[in-house]
Amino acid sequence: MNLRDKLKALESGKPAPSAPKPPPKAWHCWHTSATLPLSEFPDAFSVSRDTVMLMQGDEMPRPFDPRRILYLDTETTGLGGGAGTVAFEVGLGYLTDSGFVVHQYLMRDYPEERDLLENVMAVVNRFDVLCTFNGRTFDLPLLRTRLIMNRLSPAGLDKPHIDLLHIARRVWKLRLKRCNLSRLEECILGIPREHDLPGALVPERFFNYLKSGDFTLFDEVLEHNQQDIASLCTLLAHMVQYYERPEDVIHEEDVFSMGVALERMHHPEEARRCYRLASVGCMKVAGQMRLAGCLRRSGERQQACRVWEDMVRRREGGTAPMIELAKYYEHTARDIPAALDITQKALSLLAEPGLYEDDAGCAMKEDLLRRYDRLRRKIRKP
Repeated sequence: MNLRDKLKALESGKPAPSAPKPPPKAWHCWHTSATLPLSEFPDAFSVSRDTVMLMQGDEMPRPFDPRRILYLDTETTGLGGGAGTVAFEVGLGYLTDSGFVVHQYLMRDYPEERDLLENVMAVVNRFDVLCTFNGRTFDLPLLRTRLIMNRLSPAGLDKPHIDLLHIARRVWKLRLKRCNLSRLEECILGIPREHDLPGALVPERFFNYLKSGDFTLFDEVLEHNQQDIASLCTLLAHMVQYYERPEDVIHEEDVFSMGVALERMHHPEEARRCYRLASVGCMKVAGQMRLAGCLRRSGERQQACRVWEDMVRRREGGTAPMIELAKYYEHTARDIPAALDITQKALSLLAEPGLYEDDAGCAMKEDLLRRYDRLRRKIRKP
């Protein structure tokens, strides 16, 4: 419509016909998939429901099939969460009889986010269990927020969830101190990463892509994400083997930590098994003390007493088993002379020069002196 036609339309009082609107642009996210050989995932099919519940403490579906576990990991525009953080890439992996399949969905611009979320949830809804690394705190809350903001239902995320970070910390933090995924890959799985993109640099790659349009910026991000997904499956299978065969675990610290975790999950029989296995080497004293404490808490006080007596006989654990024996003799066995005798031995040990001279040692000595005075008064009573 030229200018003359527009002027004639204005003079006639009729509105000028508007130009036809362009059709809405279809914003489809980018997608790729790969199938990794099953030889890279030993024991992945042997993951059992009972052992997962032993590790996790949460109820798992029945029947339980490792093929129905979906491994999930996100790459985001920020590491601290918050309303402005977006999962620009989501990796999903699962076992099949022919290999381990990894799907990766990536948004190249913000309008593609809705399509990414729809594709991700279409896969999520096909599985019974989710498995992540710190997903309980980060990945799933972030996806839930983005789904709601895009007017999509997050109901598919409400299913049993295995968070490997918390399980790994319970078992390996004592020995490894740090339990991020790359350290576990190197120290536990024996597959160190080479030339891997640090997670802190991932958000920068997305924003640089928005400026330059250079898709190769995502190459290392996708490689990093695929390795994360594959490691989740390998790590879960490895941890299941730990819990099912603690006698094969090399490091006493790991077996001891597993016992502590099992006891906190209210599995005393399994915990005592680990404490007995850990009662050698550097964890001998700690393992014996935890074993005796577990027996006492289960009501098996005489068995706990025998453990403490053996430790005192072997001169292990310093005053700790002596103090426990004093409590047992006084309050359970009602043997005041025996309680007084072991208390005197503990005080004699505390009096040795160079030992127990810190604040904790002084507090322990004061407590033993009060116990000694109380026992003396009891033994004088007719």
